[in-house]
Amino acid sequence: MKKRGRKALKDPHHFCVTGGGKHEGYELKGKIWIDGNEGTFLGYGRIALLEKIKQYGSISKAAKSINMSYRQAWRLISSMNRQAGKPFIETQIGGKNGGGTKLTEAGEKAIEQFWRIHEQFKKFLLEEIKKFEI
Repeated sequence: MKKRGRKALKDPHHFCVTGGGKHEGYELKGKIWIDGNEGTFLGYGRIALLEKIKQYGSISKAAKSINMSYRQAWRLISSMNRQAGKPFIETQIGGKNGGGTKLTEAGEKAIEQFWRIHEQFKKFLLEEIKKFEI
């Protein structure tokens, strides 16, 4: 029987890993995420989803663009909203001009802060690999 749904990425964490440059043939890599009361609160995949929602104005288009089911996208959004205590997106039901989804100020701030932390993490990895000696 054939499975339905989207084809899974070969390595779903491939895009989460960041490197800190090479030094003497070695590279220090890592990934960063922020845990909350329910486990993962923000991470690369969740931020990518929020960015795609901002880009497309649609949860379904955003989810499809990153090979995620609509249901999973809503699970992640609901989890982020609960843990933040405020919504990251606003949805509008269709009508004359159609529906849509947009990020709230909290959603925008989450993206901004995650990437700020991510950049600092990359700098940390770069500095630490320079100190690595065997």
